[in-house]
Amino acid sequence: MKKREDYLSWDEYFMGVALLSARRSKDPNTQVGACIVNPRNKIVGVGYNGLPTGCPDDQFPWDREGDFLETKYPYICHAELNAVINKISADLYDCRLYVALFPCNECAKVIIQAGIKEVIYLSDKYAETDPVRASKRMFQAAGVRCRQLQVSRKTITLEYLNP
Repeated sequence: MKKREDYLSWDEYFMGVALLSARRSKDPNTQVGACIVNPRNKIVGVGYNGLPTGCPDDQFPWDREGDFLETKYPYICHAELNAVINKISADLYDCRLYVALFPCNECAKVIIQAGIKEVIYLSDKYAETDPVRASKRMFQAAGVRCRQLQVSRKTITLEYLNP
């Protein structure tokens, strides 16, 4: 008997963990997850976009437009920040970060300061915005590699099985 050949690559596996983490987000518009992996392919941090711990989800706005303080933007912690804060390792130096959307400039600063050396992302749909342009400039200056994940499969299905 031969080994299975349709198993997930490391990149597909870790991006899958990031996407599964995104399912925890309560944001009605955008759900983003992040997964940090060390050089030995061990997961050392995960996160998703949401309110800070202790801030009740029903007491803050989720709107995208309106007066700044009445939108979600001043309150939401991005997935990348949460993954760094939730780390289980003392050191993130030389780690990789998997995330669905290319990081904003604020997350880029956190990623660089944490010592993460590679960002793997699925979508760069905000490439023409100033925050993403700033991210790319900082990543390049700091030597952080960025690459878009090219997937060979469109879906990964998880099923809860009865024991």
